[in-house]
Amino acid sequence: MTKLCIIGAGSTEFTKRIVTDLLLMNEFKSLELSLMDIDPERLKVSEIVIKALADQLNANPKISSHLDRNEALKGADFVQTSIQVGGYKPSTVIDFEIPKKYGLRQTIADTLGIGGIMRGLRTIPVLEDICHSIENICPDAIWLQYVNPMAMNMMAINMIAPEVQAVGLCHSVQGTAEMLANDLGENINDIEYSCSGINHMAFYTKFEKKSLNGENTDLYPKLKKLADKVISGTHLSSRSQNAEIHGRALSEKVRYETLRRLGYFVTESSEHFSEYVPWFIKQGRDDLIKKYNIPLDEYIDRCEASVKQWKNFANALEKESKLETYKSNEYASEIMKAKVLGESTIIYGNVSNQENLIPNLPMECCVEVPCIIDKNGIQPQKVQALPLHLVSLIQTNINVQRLTVDAIMNKKRESVYHAAMLDPLTSAQLSIDEIWSLVDELIEAHGSYIPSLD
Repeated sequence: MTKLCIIGAGSTEFTKRIVTDLLLMNEFKSLELSLMDIDPERLKVSEIVIKALADQLNANPKISSHLDRNEALKGADFVQTSIQVGGYKPSTVIDFEIPKKYGLRQTIADTLGIGGIMRGLRTIPVLEDICHSIENICPDAIWLQYVNPMAMNMMAINMIAPEVQAVGLCHSVQGTAEMLANDLGENINDIEYSCSGINHMAFYTKFEKKSLNGENTDLYPKLKKLADKVISGTHLSSRSQNAEIHGRALSEKVRYETLRRLGYFVTESSEHFSEYVPWFIKQGRDDLIKKYNIPLDEYIDRCEASVKQWKNFANALEKESKLETYKSNEYASEIMKAKVLGESTIIYGNVSNQENLIPNLPMECCVEVPCIIDKNGIQPQKVQALPLHLVSLIQTNINVQRLTVDAIMNKKRESVYHAAMLDPLTSAQLSIDEIWSLVDELIEAHGSYIPSLD
């Protein structure tokens, strides 16, 4: 029996998504699920939801719940991490509210920016403990790592435990490909694409419509025409379907503008990408916020809605409410199926660049590239060098990632200041004195969640 251990199973919405994908497959109807979380109340909510889900799908998984991580990991073939160190309260609230005092606004604050730096500082030490637990208890398991800040976390994991089979997983590559197909009125099954870069800042170097004669059609010219219409506000059509597509495209104005300026479409959503660059969120420029539909404080709103939704849902399930069950575009179930059955599949994963997978990015960074998954596990694939301007932009994010990881690995507080000073959004808004003061205030506010730094 295949066993999946989910660390951070109290993230009920995400746990339900992954488990639904698995229980919809005949191969995993009797999967062994080990649910682990440090919050007994949230763990109980997830257990209620998963048991109801299993009944609804006529599945018979073996479910156990644990507060002890090491006990949960015993016998695991796969380990999934979906933790949020410090939680929505206090840590996420701190990451938003203190920067606001300095005039620094954010949207998601979990990958880069001052919020991403702080999240990395408090998350990497916990992941280090998980690394050692996997090494000691289930060294042959494949680690499906979903926690942000993805690139920072995976960079640290690859340094701490290079022998552990770990892959960082996100839905931005496949999700954006589906979005672009829909925006163009195409079927995603007819699309062939290539993509590479770093997590949340990878670019589609090819986006084509497949042809029976083997001569694919490059869809970038159509995308660029669409980008012009999105930014200018020109309506695509009065027909309802196209109007719906147009409305969705308008919510991605940051990315369509980036396509117009850089020539390539980026993988992560506009609310994310707007805080990885210095161009869209600026003090005193509400006109830019309005023009590009940038949702400031978006992650705070999401967290509050999620916590409320799933507490209420757990109560409702006890009154026999039904769960939505559909296959998501997450990679976890496909990886597990490929490994267990020996079937080959290709996913986009976040892995070490030690093998020069992207030849013009640093070897010590974490890259997002195609990976073949089969009975032999994770096999990252080499890709072509990226265009110079894309590499240059990506490097601005890698600088922050490397310095944040260095701060934790070598207990260097100075590296935190340097990471913030080089961060594209933070450095575009604040003076040096303000940046150092902000870092000090945030580290103090997070208290024991961030280890002592010299």
